Amino acid sequence: MNQKVLIIAEAGVNHNGDLEMAKKLVAAAASAGADIVKFQTFTAERLVMQTAEKAEYQKKTTGFYESQFDMLQHLELTKKMHEELIVECQKQNIQFLSTAFDAQSVDMLVELGLPIFKIPSGEITNLPYLRYIGNFRKPIILSSGMASLDEIADAILVLEQSGTSRDSITVLHCTSEYPAPMKDVNLRAMMTIRDQLGVQVGYSDHTLGTEVPIAAVVMGATVIEKHLTLDCKLPGPDHRASLEPDEFKKMVSGIRNIEQALGDGIKRPSNSELKNLPIVRKSLVSQSRIRAGELFSEKNLTTKRPGFGISPMRWNEVVGKVAQRDFDADELIEL
Repeated sequence: MNQKVLIIAEAGVNHNGDLEMAKKLVAAAASAGADIVKFQTFTAERLVMQTAEKAEYQKKTTGFYESQFDMLQHLELTKKMHEELIVECQKQNIQFLSTAFDAQSVDMLVELGLPIFKIPSGEITNLPYLRYIGNFRKPIILSSGMASLDEIADAILVLEQSGTSRDSITVLHCTSEYPAPMKDVNLRAMMTIRDQLGVQVGYSDHTLGTEVPIAAVVMGATVIEKHLTLDCKLPGPDHRASLEPDEFKKMVSGIRNIEQALGDGIKRPSNSELKNLPIVRKSLVSQSRIRAGELFSEKNLTTKRPGFGISPMRWNEVVGKVAQRDFDADELIEL
């Protein structure tokens, strides 16, 4: 059987710094059928210089003159907030996950008991960070937006050398633009990562809509990550490239349907179609009256539905044999 695809609802910073909104995102992710709801763990002071500019998409969705530092400072989650969100996830029967952006944040998540790490695209070239996370030897999901194949390989090597085995690393192909243009998605690169680096792969989606993550599942993604928001019109950097709850639910349903449709790869009649087999297949039938002792021939035989009789694939075997009884026209042949 195929492995069930792990679906991550990326709440990220779509809580806008509001704990109650974050809890609503947990409930929405659970209701939509996601396996995991993921947030982000950081402090602006450790993450970014105070003079750093925002990305162009962030300038369009937040205050133009506000610095990246100021924007991120409003989006921090305290340890107490994390603890309350973990409790909320337990109530909603969904797994809590968060992305740590520095060593201290990693330590906090370890202290909170998180069983896996999610490494964001921006940290894939952060050697001390990778080395620190690899030291815990936990399963890792590594996003690879903006990275070349060589950079992904280098990051995996650091994680391995630090103690994390390659078979516990899943690399998510990703296009780090919000929203990502279809022409830049390059889904086939996901398979290149799998085949060239020998890791499990998935897809972190920033496109509008749901067709690309569903296509990624068809191609072999084992993890799908997609941003979730309560309302795409809310202020904040990621809302416009996120799915609202109803659309996220449709995506989950589509993925689960595709999982079933993919099957096990063995070509055979399915249980549901077996009942139709004799109705639509044909049997050997008398084309005209045939007397006992007469030879079956191409002139007195034909093929017609239903398929309860002798298969037409035995045509050559039957032609030339002697009829053992009389057959009326349009009667199933028996030997």
